[in-house]
Amino acid sequence: MIEAIATYFAQNGADWLQMVADHLAISATALLAACALALPLGVACSASALTERLAGGVAGVFRVIPSLAVLILCVPVLGVGTPPAVAALTVLAIPPILINTAVAFRSVPAAVIEAALGMGMNRAQLFFSVKCPLAFPLAFAGVRTAATEVIASATLAAYIGAGGLGVLIYTGLGALRSDLLWIGGLSVALLSLLVNRCLALVDARVRRYERAGR
Repeated sequence: MIEAIATYFAQNGADWLQMVADHLAISATALLAACALALPLGVACSASALTERLAGGVAGVFRVIPSLAVLILCVPVLGVGTPPAVAALTVLAIPPILINTAVAFRSVPAAVIEAALGMGMNRAQLFFSVKCPLAFPLAFAGVRTAATEVIASATLAAYIGAGGLGVLIYTGLGALRSDLLWIGGLSVALLSLLVNRCLALVDARVRRYERAGR
């Protein structure tokens, strides 16, 4: 097995790097699209307990829909390739970001908001100087969760010709080659762990900056 894996990398190292790049590109595009949609919506839904529960319910419905089902539904509209893969992964990434953002902003203590208003802060200052720093840890945890889920599910992109590390897994299944399955599976797992670690460093860096600014 080890010899077969070493032979693959010796002969197809450039192809593997291209698949990693494609996997990251698809995942990053979907995650950025999900953040652009879910973060503002989560902030808006935090305005009241009712809208927060409604957002959580809708997001929960989206979470139970299999990614493959969303992918197949997107194919008749968007065709094959990258667009339907990004659309399906964006749908997958929205729920954790939306739920965490709504809960995070809803959980900002009322006493803190009242004190900030008493100090003469306007709405913009209150949002960026008080609410965002306090809500950031929980909201960013949703982004980290979404990133992990997206990278793991991006293997489905190969099913419709969008590339990525899923190509190795599907090829290994079709050709009954366990070496390709090991390479593909471990590559996705390590990539997911690496991205999660990078996001954890970003989280720690932002929190340290916030503490230094207080």
